[in-house]
Amino acid sequence: MDSTTTFRKKIGLAIVQALPPGATVWDTEIKGFCARRQKSEAVSYMLKTRVDGRIRWFTIGRHGQPSPSGQVWAPDTARKQAIKILADPAAFERPSPEQELSFATVAEQFLENHGAKIKSSTLHEYRSLMRMYLLPAFGAKRLTSITRADVSTAHAGWKDVPRAANHALSVLSKLMTWAEDQGYRPEGANPCQRVQRYKENKRERFLTKEELARLGAALDKAEAERICGPYAIAAVRLLIFTGARLNEILTLEWSHVDLERRMIFLPDSKTGQKPLTLNDAALKLLTELPRFANNPYVIVGHRYGSHLINLQKPWQAIRSLAGLEAVRIHDLRHTFASVAVASGGSLPVLGRQLGHTQPQTTQRYAHLADDPVRQLTQATGEVLDAALRQRPGT
Repeated sequence: MDSTTTFRKKIGLAIVQALPPGATVWDTEIKGFCARRQKSEAVSYMLKTRVDGRIRWFTIGRHGQPSPSGQVWAPDTARKQAIKILADPAAFERPSPEQELSFATVAEQFLENHGAKIKSSTLHEYRSLMRMYLLPAFGAKRLTSITRADVSTAHAGWKDVPRAANHALSVLSKLMTWAEDQGYRPEGANPCQRVQRYKENKRERFLTKEELARLGAALDKAEAERICGPYAIAAVRLLIFTGARLNEILTLEWSHVDLERRMIFLPDSKTGQKPLTLNDAALKLLTELPRFANNPYVIVGHRYGSHLINLQKPWQAIRSLAGLEAVRIHDLRHTFASVAVASGGSLPVLGRQLGHTQPQTTQRYAHLADDPVRQLTQATGEVLDAALRQRPGT
């Protein structure tokens, strides 16, 4: 159990409050008693001692959190608990089964407490994964009894849905880390560690120029024959022209749009605040799109004052007209990226427009830069070849 900083001093309130992240202070009065602050802000009180010839770690509790007796963990209460553990370590190695929390109980607490810190769409996904995968596998088990073998077995049982299996494993890992922070499990005992994820086939579908032409014709027909509403068609066009995510367009408000500066300023996208630069096509669409005085949204919905909720049905009609039944709405974002890179755009600039927080996310489009590179190499070669063929004095 390593820390970046360790030192010895009598553990008191001032020491605990000043303890920096990654540091552990060992008490000078009680051997093995320590306070440790990991990356999170809270400090954990722990005890390291030898039981039956083996080194054991006991998690006493987190500073400021209530103890089982109702007291709050602080240096003095944690020190008293350390003394009790040293007097009879076996009694504290594992709580009795009736005292242990079930996975279902902790999962409910996790979704309530941690869920308040994440986006509603992410919380919705967490709840779905809990309901479909995690609760059926672990719900009745005691939280502290769940082992890496249990997790590995459950993950293997979800092999037919590898992407969902990997997402469920990630949520389970977050829950276990949160449970450690709450003192429900020993620190560093996350059973999801070293459980190998499934390889996922990346579905990156890019529309060709010919397919884009078919899609354009389908949009025109859907508009002329009123197969789809004008705002659904506008949403599809904006997705094509901006590379934005579906929810970013559906929930876009006019107050986020600055036509004069040719920008959209999204206050809360998937990756936080995000600016979108508008090209001429997107700017023209937004300029000509009718507005409703009683509706703040760009893509107006069917209900009074609301935005369009679901684009799937209109999209299915449009892609059917275009003969593109296998193309997803998200593939329009990939298409924007592919055209941008093939047109000579740099990956970092593209990443800013798409709202990628990690460079490796944009790196998936690197291979699409082959054509511009080939064109540049060809043009350079022609110039060099002509220069080599040139003879002095001619």
